[in-house]
Amino acid sequence: MSLPHAETLTHPRRVERLVAGQATSDGAGVKLTRVLTQSLQRRLDPFLMLDAFGSDKADDYIAGFPDHPHRGFETVTYMIAGRMLHRDSAGHEGLLENGGVQWMTAGRGVIHSEIPQQEEGLMEGFQLWLNLPAKDKLCAPWYRDFAGAELPRFITADGVEVTVIAGESHGVRGAVTREDTAPLYLDLHLPAGARFSQALPAEHNAFIYVYRGELKVADTVVPARRMAILANDAGSDGVLIEAGPETRALLIAGRPLGEPIAQYGPFVMNTEQEIYQAVADYRAGRLAA
Repeated sequence: MSLPHAETLTHPRRVERLVAGQATSDGAGVKLTRVLTQSLQRRLDPFLMLDAFGSDKADDYIAGFPDHPHRGFETVTYMIAGRMLHRDSAGHEGLLENGGVQWMTAGRGVIHSEIPQQEEGLMEGFQLWLNLPAKDKLCAPWYRDFAGAELPRFITADGVEVTVIAGESHGVRGAVTREDTAPLYLDLHLPAGARFSQALPAEHNAFIYVYRGELKVADTVVPARRMAILANDAGSDGVLIEAGPETRALLIAGRPLGEPIAQYGPFVMNTEQEIYQAVADYRAGRLAA
């Protein structure tokens, strides 16, 4: 880890609103909180969903996510604690462990499973859905596992430990980049009272999810288990974050695609007709062909 160059902001963003998320379950009964719901997809384009999961009760996660399909977007799974085995119809397999990231581009179609590889203990992490532009909706599936030790990291002069999953921060390039959506995905570990600044293009949509502690953005306090949607004020050049107690948070931003969004469960396309085709392909066994 190294001390990166500082980022100076002249017009940092404010918080537009706070979102609590919705308790739900998915897969074979895995309990989770859906932080970014379908109603926020247009506002937070190109992001489609963010799920937060965390429990030390095996019954909350043990059944995992048996075989299920996807088409038209990417999934980014970040494991804070626990072990999860991924297998898919494109022949990919990987074990996601503490601090690791699994990035999967479903493209034209993939059927995969995510099954816990533990019978007790804490399982905690996040899954983010990132949209694909219309021109890439039917691209070939892609998959990559990143062990925690492979992810780029740095420490600021204020002692903030930053893991750069995607994009670029303070001159440090992340594990994955995407030209069309330009996603930024940072995991921030802030000591009590520490400050962190991140440059952001004014037109990019951005949000912060606090999963430990509490922080402040401008005049707004963001408590644990809340998402702060950052305002897209004209002329804004980034975000300035200040921790209260020791805090952990995700900072996520990206360039909006500005395209129609049609979703039916695990399929995200641009039109209803493309959704009908995805369902027909899945039922006919053509989805992952």
